[in-house]
Amino acid sequence: MRIGVYLCQVDVEKNLNLDAIAKYSSNLPGVEVVRSLGVKPKLKPLELCKELKKDRIQRVIIAGDMPGYYKPVFTKALAMAGYNPHEVRLASFREHGAMTHDSNDRAKAIVACATLGVPFALAAVPKETPVNHATLIIGGGIAGIQAALEIADAGKQVYLVERTGTIGGHMAMFDKTFPTLDCAACILTPRMVSVSQHDMINLMTRSEIDSVTGIPGAYRVKIRKRARYVDIEACVACDICSGVCPVKVPSEFDAGLSMRKAIFIPFPQAVPNAYLIDPESCTYIQSNGEKCGVCAKKCPKECIDLHEQDAFIEVDVGNIILATGYDVLDAKKLEQYGYGIFPNVLTALEFERMTNASGSTGGKIVTKTKVQNKKTKEDEWVLLPDGTPPKSVAIIHCVGSRNKKYNAYCSRVCCMYSLKFAHLVREKVPDVVCYEFYIDMRAFGKGYEEFAERIKSEGTFVVRGRSATVEMRGDQMIVNGEDIIHDKVLEFPVDMVVLAVGLIPAQGTHELSNILGLTRDADGWFSELDYNGNPTDTERGGIFVAGMCQAPKDIPDTVAQASAVAAGVLRTITSGKGIGHLSSLTLSEIEQRAQQIHTE
Repeated sequence: MRIGVYLCQVDVEKNLNLDAIAKYSSNLPGVEVVRSLGVKPKLKPLELCKELKKDRIQRVIIAGDMPGYYKPVFTKALAMAGYNPHEVRLASFREHGAMTHDSNDRAKAIVACATLGVPFALAAVPKETPVNHATLIIGGGIAGIQAALEIADAGKQVYLVERTGTIGGHMAMFDKTFPTLDCAACILTPRMVSVSQHDMINLMTRSEIDSVTGIPGAYRVKIRKRARYVDIEACVACDICSGVCPVKVPSEFDAGLSMRKAIFIPFPQAVPNAYLIDPESCTYIQSNGEKCGVCAKKCPKECIDLHEQDAFIEVDVGNIILATGYDVLDAKKLEQYGYGIFPNVLTALEFERMTNASGSTGGKIVTKTKVQNKKTKEDEWVLLPDGTPPKSVAIIHCVGSRNKKYNAYCSRVCCMYSLKFAHLVREKVPDVVCYEFYIDMRAFGKGYEEFAERIKSEGTFVVRGRSATVEMRGDQMIVNGEDIIHDKVLEFPVDMVVLAVGLIPAQGTHELSNILGLTRDADGWFSELDYNGNPTDTERGGIFVAGMCQAPKDIPDTVAQASAVAAGVLRTITSGKGIGHLSSLTLSEIEQRAQQIHTE
C-alpha cells in the first residue's frame, strides 16, 4: 500500500507544530506523500483524483482537528482514481486530545496508528495501578449527589466536597422540570437527605480543593474547609440568630430577587439544615470584632463561634469525580436587551425563583413594584407577592448562546426551559399574551418535541427569528424582533422579558483544572478522554467528569452520566485495577504497541 498523509485543519491551531508532524509522518513505513493543505482548504474531487493517480496513492490518511469534514471528498477522489474508496482513514487530533499545549508527540502517535490501521485507543493504554477504595466527588449538585449515592450504596467510602453552604446545586432553585413538569424539589430533596444520612458519605460543605498529589489509584487530596462560624451538629435552625442580625444582602439562592441576613440558611430544605455566616457581609468579622456580634449573644445553643478559622484536612482516595456544574453568562454583557436597566427584564434563573413557591413572591408571576427604600429614601424596584401580573411576556432564546462574541456553542437546555416558562406563565396568569422568540427549536430529548407542540396548542405565540433589542417607550417595554417565517420585522409591546441566558463553566473551573492537571476544551469545559467512546474518563487516570462540567446537558443526561461514572469507579474498585495517566505514555511506547497489534 502506498500511503498519502494529508494535514487538513478546521481551526487555526497554535499549539501544534504541523511542520514537525508532517516531517515525522514522511518517515513512517509506507508513506509516500505528505501534504499540509492548510486551514479550511477548498478541496475538489477531480483535482485530488489527479494527485492521487500521479502519486499512485492507494490509502489516504486525513490528519487534523476534525478530519471527518474532509472524508467525503477524499473518498470520492479515491474512487475516481480507481482505488478502494474504503481506504480513507482518519487521524483526529481533537478526538484523542492532541489540541493542548505540548501535544506534538500525541499528534504524531495518532498519525502513526492511523497508518497502521490500529485505533489509537487500543495502542495508547496506560499501565494498570492499584486502587484505593475511597472516592472524592467535587460538586454537590444532582450529578455529584447521584454518583455519591450509587458508590456509597455499594459500600464504598465517598468524600463529597461542595463549595457553597448546601448541596443541591442549581436544580434546587428550579420549580418544575421539563418535559414532565414534575416538582424539582420532590425529586432532589429526598436524595439530599439520603446523602446527609448515609454512613458511607462524608459531606463537606463550604469546602474547596487546595491541592492534589499522588498517582492514579492513590491520590492524596488537601481540602480547605472554610469556616461556617456555626456548629452544624449543635444548630437546631431556630432562626433566633437571623432574626436579630441587622445586615441584609441579596440572596444568591433567590438570584438576587430577595434579601437574606449575614447569618442564614441558603433555603428551607438546605442540607446540612444549619445556619452559616457569610464573612463578606458580617459586621463583626469585617470589623475584627469591634462591632455587632449580637447573633452569638442571642444563640440559645451557643453554637456560633465568630472566631472560627478555616481548617485543612487530607484524605486518600483512589478516584476523583468532577461534578462542578455551571454558571450563567452575565446578561449585562448583552446591552441590547436592557438587563439591569429595565426592571422587568429577568434572567432565566430569576424567573425560576419567581415561579417557585419558596421564592420571594410565593410562586406568583408579577412585575416589579417601585417602592421607597426606608434607609436611603431612594426609589427601587422590588418583587412583591401582591404585585401586578404582566399582561404580556416575551421569552427570548439564545441570549449569549450560538453567538461568536460570547458563546459559540448551543447551551442545549434553553429551548426547553423557555417552553416550560411559557407553560408556567399561561398556567399562572391565564389571560397573558406570551411570545417565544427562537432561532431554531432544539427539542431533542424523549418527549421534548411533544412538549413543544403542547406549548403551541396552549396559546403561546412562537416566533421564529432573533429578537434584536428591548427598549422603553414611556412606561411600555417594546421588543423589536424579526419573524423570518413571514419575512417581517415586528414590534411587540410587553410587560416582562425573560432572557434564556447561555451557560458557561462554573467559577473556579480554570483553577481546578490546574490543580488536577486536566485539559479544557476551547469553550472552557473539562475535556473528556473520547467524546464518542469514553465520555466520562479524562486523560488523568482515575479522574472522571459528570454532568454540566463536561458540557451543557439536561437533568436526565446529567443523571445518566453520573451513574455511568459511578459504574466506572466501582469497576476499578472491584477489580482493584485503575488506569494510569494517558499523558504518561511516550511516543515510542505507543508506536511499539501499535506495531505489535498490527502484526498480530
